[in-house]
Amino acid sequence: MAPKKKVAAQPKAVNDSRSSGNGGMVTRSTRSASTRQRVDESDELPKSKKPKSSTTSTKAKVKGKEPGTIATATAAAADVVAADGEKTKTVVIEHCKQCNSFKTRAVQVKNGLESGLPGITVLVNPEKPRRGCFEIREEGGGKFISLLDMKRPFTPMKALDMDEVIADVIEKIK
Repeated sequence: MAPKKKVAAQPKAVNDSRSSGNGGMVTRSTRSASTRQRVDESDELPKSKKPKSSTTSTKAKVKGKEPGTIATATAAAADVVAADGEKTKTVVIEHCKQCNSFKTRAVQVKNGLESGLPGITVLVNPEKPRRGCFEIREEGGGKFISLLDMKRPFTPMKALDMDEVIADVIEKIK
């Protein structure tokens, strides 16, 4: 038989959170109890997260889904006025995002047109592009090149000589 515990000889600690009012016996402490104790002792509250602003309106503005934003953006670009007082031409390049070869050719055409015709505005994919599409057109006007619904490996686009295409577009704009 185990000896009896001494009850009266030990003085109680004033702020000992582990000891309770059950005759000086020490109770178990768990992780949750120790974290509660730390939160109670700390004077600072944890930093609260910033409230989310209306994300639907900002996403709509960024992606251009809001009605009227695409039209105003292209209209503003079309109405760019040069220093001479004459309006500059705006060329739209629409390329599919399915393959990187579309993007490289679009950037090549954009750089060629901007260097060949100073003061021209070139827009690349102002709207969501069509699938398998590579098109170069004048804003509100005719099409210079239109390759639509191409399937892999995109041979009609890869067969084009891009320097020749750039020269043809510059010649038609002048």
